[in-house]
Amino acid sequence: MGLDVTSRPPGRPAQDERRPDPALRTADFEYELPEELIAQRPADRRDASRLLVVRRSDGSVDDRTFPDLLELIPPGDVLVLNDTRVFPARLVGQKPTGARAEILLLQPREDDRHWEAIVRPGGKLKPGRRVIIGDGLEIAIEDSLPGGGRLVCLECEGDPWAAIERHGRVPLPPYIRREDDAEDRSRYQTVYAARAGSIAAPTAGLHFTGKLLEELEARGVTLVRITLHVGIGTFRPVDAERLEEHELHAERFHVEPQAASRLNSARSVGASVWAVGSTVCRTLEASADPDGQVREGGGWTDLFIHPPYRFRVVDRLLTNFHLPRSSLLMLVSAFAGHRLTMQAYRHAIEERYRFYSYGDAMLVI
Repeated sequence: MGLDVTSRPPGRPAQDERRPDPALRTADFEYELPEELIAQRPADRRDASRLLVVRRSDGSVDDRTFPDLLELIPPGDVLVLNDTRVFPARLVGQKPTGARAEILLLQPREDDRHWEAIVRPGGKLKPGRRVIIGDGLEIAIEDSLPGGGRLVCLECEGDPWAAIERHGRVPLPPYIRREDDAEDRSRYQTVYAARAGSIAAPTAGLHFTGKLLEELEARGVTLVRITLHVGIGTFRPVDAERLEEHELHAERFHVEPQAASRLNSARSVGASVWAVGSTVCRTLEASADPDGQVREGGGWTDLFIHPPYRFRVVDRLLTNFHLPRSSLLMLVSAFAGHRLTMQAYRHAIEERYRFYSYGDAMLVI
């Protein structure tokens, strides 16, 4: 379970002393978005995206471009990246009858051959059925799981991960209304992706180039990498009317000893921690002890960050624009304040920012 982080850590000032938002309901996180603002493809260059800078101190918003991060992040501060790698989790094949079938792999069980998965068509692919993916790979449906999922077995010779890489397709979000292509193999992936395990990209990191990261380091910004593997919960809206009634799907995370040490050392001298995306934010907050010290190690977290919330570790948040009624939008609102967040979204819509995974970015400082 996620940690209780509603109290302010000793010696660490509150990040927002303004009057808190009143009790919020899920309906308060609804907004209207013109469909044409949903980015269907990435920008020509990773760092060509726009950057909406939101300042909590005075509620102002500023239209910038992503490379402006070079002047916004002071030397000595820490930029934290999620180095998870999206794997080609979508397996498209056919039943023995020839009918089309799809398997979306979620996470492995006790070995790399048994996986929790979502199947389509769900009503037809019951335990005992099989799906032929391609030469040398078949899927056996072994059991039903709570919530409509399935336990499946990958039947292949050799390494199952090699078979997934060979036959799998990029699991693009449902709001990208096209089939994946060769470009998505590289662009729906951060340049620093290293550890396979996500079915969705940590999208705030998609804007970085290797050159931009090198320039940040050359200016004295410390880069720290942690890992959180993004699961199916990132696409699911919050259905409960009251925020506290919603439960997130747990996701795996890991913080290396060196990463924890560098974060704690930087914070001890007053450096600010910049979280690149909601996944980094959740990982750091789930890893923190009551005094805000980041602990090494890992496990599973279902920490649901929503207003009201006192952050222990994160001082600045870089993020993309998120779906209405989503837990990600609620996390941003906990950090920036609900009213300021929704004001920023209205501004982004008026100024024709590109939204969601392949869209533009927002920085809350």
